[in-house]
Amino acid sequence: MTRTGLLRDTRTTPRRKVLISGAGVAGSALAFWLNRYGYAVTVVEKAGTLRDGGYPIDVRGTALEVVRRMGLLPRLRDAHIDLRRLTFLDGDGSEVASVTPHIITGGVAGRDLEVRRGDLTGALHAAVRDDVEFLFNDSIDTLDQSGHGVDVTFRGGSRRTFDMVFGADGLHSRTREFLFGPEEQFHRYLGYCFAVFTLRNTFGLSHEAVMWNTPGRAAALYAVGDDDEVHAFLTFAHPKPPFAVFRNPEAQRDQVAAVFADAGWEVPGMVAAMHDADDLFFDGVGQIRMPRWSSGRVALVGDAAYAPSFLTGQGTSLALVGAYMLAGSLADREHAAGFAAYEHNTREFVTVNQEQVGEGDATLFPTTARALKQRNDMLLKLSTMPSTEGRPAHSALTLPEFMPMT
Repeated sequence: MTRTGLLRDTRTTPRRKVLISGAGVAGSALAFWLNRYGYAVTVVEKAGTLRDGGYPIDVRGTALEVVRRMGLLPRLRDAHIDLRRLTFLDGDGSEVASVTPHIITGGVAGRDLEVRRGDLTGALHAAVRDDVEFLFNDSIDTLDQSGHGVDVTFRGGSRRTFDMVFGADGLHSRTREFLFGPEEQFHRYLGYCFAVFTLRNTFGLSHEAVMWNTPGRAAALYAVGDDDEVHAFLTFAHPKPPFAVFRNPEAQRDQVAAVFADAGWEVPGMVAAMHDADDLFFDGVGQIRMPRWSSGRVALVGDAAYAPSFLTGQGTSLALVGAYMLAGSLADREHAAGFAAYEHNTREFVTVNQEQVGEGDATLFPTTARALKQRNDMLLKLSTMPSTEGRPAHSALTLPEFMPMT
């Protein structure tokens, strides 16, 4: 029997219409699976086009099985970055240790993927663009669930009604705010802020990352290949979220420059490049923890529902797994039962991954001289110990098989 025969006879019953807010990893993956289960999918994205490039992201554990089932694994293997070395430096720029990246990430060499974010979103988009409607340069302005569907008004002025709406619009999700209120009640701040941008690779780096640390501060240069550019990261401890600077790019630059004013190594040049960077991204490091992920006919997925923070390295993997679980839970159920099954079967996996890190205890970013020494002593031991197994959290969920698809 065909997929549409299992779900409903589409010759007599119109396909259910759904809207996804966000064309990133979570949104595009969800669009892929919902389309496969017979839904008529529309994706709205506030950006004018897909974001190309971007800093590297990891796909590990259970998420690898998701991309395999999507048929994307060969393409992503070709895009694999293959970071070969991670070098840690002391405050004076001297080397502390040089290790295999998988020792730090808990990943498995030869199995896990590390790709540019744009390569992953590009692969996801290519897999659905012929079957899914994309509305770029637009966003949801209002949601109304008072009827038998969700009435949506777009910022562009149009109005449409959908059977379900999904928020895949990231850590600072407006869809979540529509449903549940301000972000602050769900945001668990972890005590750090970061700035990431690109600059010219004048350092001779190739397939490697170098990280400089002093207590409460870290600067990293990340060369994903033999490119002319490297990704720069400036991370620092901050006791409270600096809400005043989150929407002010100049204030962000000033904040970072002040924190790193007396830093050594290559940091002065990095700060100077940051002032001229046109791709600066600044944010606090935090998680989203919610008691429930849906309300009525609207559900959240990925960072909008359960951001784990970049300190876990699992944000992309949770987005891919969550999209698979949400769509599959809706394959043969109405929205209420489907949303309940999605949460019941996915929450433990999310929780295990979020609990890999707590407030102020990030291994790579020690906040005291004592913690930094302990971290460095650990690195010296790890540099002589090969890593063979990934962290259990990455593979804590065995993917179920949902309804057969054509």
